[in-house]
Order: sequence, then structure tokens, then C-alpha cells
Amino acid sequence: MARYPSIWLAIWLAGLLTILSTPAFAVTGTADDAARWDLLHDMYFKDRAVEEAGDRMRIDAPTRAHDAALVPVKVEVAPSLRLKTLSLLVDKNPVPLAAIFRFGPASAGSSIETRLRVNEYTTVRAIGETEDGRLLMAHVFVKAAGGCSAPALKDPQEAMARLGRIKVKLADTVTAGSPASAQVMIGHPNNSGLQFDQVSRTYIPAHYIESIVIRSGGRPVLEADTDISISEDPNLRFSFMPMEGESLEVVARDTKGATFTRSVPETPEQAKDGPAL
Repeated sequence: MARYPSIWLAIWLAGLLTILSTPAFAVTGTADDAARWDLLHDMYFKDRAVEEAGDRMRIDAPTRAHDAALVPVKVEVAPSLRLKTLSLLVDKNPVPLAAIFRFGPASAGSSIETRLRVNEYTTVRAIGETEDGRLLMAHVFVKAAGGCSAPALKDPQEAMARLGRIKVKLADTVTAGSPASAQVMIGHPNNSGLQFDQVSRTYIPAHYIESIVIRSGGRPVLEADTDISISEDPNLRFSFMPMEGESLEVVARDTKGATFTRSVPETPEQAKDGPAL
């Protein structure tokens, strides 16, 4: 199971990257991006070749984000390409590795949608690992700034009242044995540790969802290791293979050890499940 570097190592890395981008060390344009990618490649995929995905995989994100703390990102994977894992990286974020997704036998494709924090103008990358061990990459440049330190959109008391509340939305039509789309939303402030409390004049401690496990009738659909680059109220869209009479189960855990669960029947009657977040 892949693990992330500690937050302190990530902060050290962010400092190193800042030094490398100062005038004394800077290279411009694509050379700077390439140097940064070389560093991240060595950190996360050491000694493994990463090839361009071409039309087998693409990543869609706004060129200029409306809100740097809520940047929608969609990774589209060709139906013929089955991935074991999919990693999302935001090159210039304090913690570049936003998430690693692992696909189980009950998944119905490797495409994913989520929302990211983006701290400065940067390349966002999707790295897919195929079943035969190859690494394929798609990337896009996003213009956004301040997403990791931006204050939460919701009032802290409201956010804590909704902590761990999970909403599951299924497609309007769900047929056993046929691929179906689903959306999971988790109420959580996902504090990055870089946000400043104007009242206490201190930084708000990091507190975020670190793992999400989704199963269909006990069969693994999707497992995700997540970090501070995922936005508040984590949101995932994916596809799975439903079974007659079974339930879609979600288990999320945060960095304080709290566990949140939700289970909904995989039936048309449950396509519009629960109240809104």
C-alpha cells in the first residue's frame, strides 16, 4: 500500500522547491517545470519509466480556476484501458501527491472526478498504473493561487456539525450487472494546516480525510489515500458494477482517527439518496 511522505518532509520539499525557483536558481518556462517533475518523479516513482498516455487517458481541469480551493478535476481513461492505480499530483503544492486511487474488481472503469486545492500556477498530473505495471501520464496546466491556505468556505461550527456526514448519489437508472455512475460526498473541513485563524492568530492544525474505501456488496470498488491537496468536503465521482440486492458501502477515516460510514442500497429507489450536504 503506497504511503505519503510526512507533512514535515512535504513542507521541507516545498521550501526546497521555493529555493530552486528563486532568481539565483531559476530556470524558466518548460525547463523549470521539467526540473520540478524530475524531482517529483524521483520522489514518488523512483526508477520507473513514465510515458505519455496520449489518447488513452486525459485530464480535464479549468485553465484558470474560479476558486483555487475548489478546482474540479476529471481524469478520463479509455474504456479499453484498465488501471490498477491512479495518482493525482499538483506539482507546486506543499504536498504534491493529492491522492492515490486503487481500483477493485467491482469498479467499472478507471475514470475519476474530484476537487483539488491548487496553491500556485502549476501542472496537475494524472499517473495511471496499468495491470502490466506500465505508468502512463496525462497533464494539464492550471492557473490558480492560494488554494492550500485559503480559509474554509463554511463557518467552523457549521463544518463541525456536518463532520463525517456522507452523501451517496447513484445514477437515475441502476441495473444489476451493468456499469453505473456514483458520487460520494463527505462533509469535512479538510484543514490543510496552512490556513490562518484570524481570531486566534494561529494556524489551524491539519485535519483531513486520509482514506476512503468504497465497496459494492463487500467487493472492493475503490480505495483512496488522500492528503491536504483534496478540497474541503471531499467529493468523488466514479463508476462501479452493481449487484442485485446489494449495497454500496463507504468508509472514510480522518487524521484524528475518526471513522465515518454510510451504506445505501443499489436500487433505483435510492438513486436520490438522503438530504443535501
